[in-house]
Amino acid sequence: MLEIIIPIIFVSLIVIILSVISKKKNKVDKGFKFNYFGLSYRRKMIRTLVNLPVFVLLLFVIHYFTDWGIPTIVLWGLLFLIAFIIQLIYNYTMWKRLET
Repeated sequence: MLEIIIPIIFVSLIVIILSVISKKKNKVDKGFKFNYFGLSYRRKMIRTLVNLPVFVLLLFVIHYFTDWGIPTIVLWGLLFLIAFIIQLIYNYTMWKRLET
């Protein structure tokens, strides 16, 4: 159980720290930016859309390299899809809100 909780806490702390550091800085709307938190909401939405094929490929890799059953793979797929849709809607609404 600890092998799951510790990485989740670690990643959550990194995300919080990076978002607080990048909150007041100018956001990039053109060109490449590795740091997700330095992007504008429009660019975050574009990056989210670009990551959709990566998630689909990841599901195939998980299915191929694990001995999980089909219900588990479908559950992971639904979790990825729900997270993807929430992130896409949030970035779109924030982009439109800040655009006006």
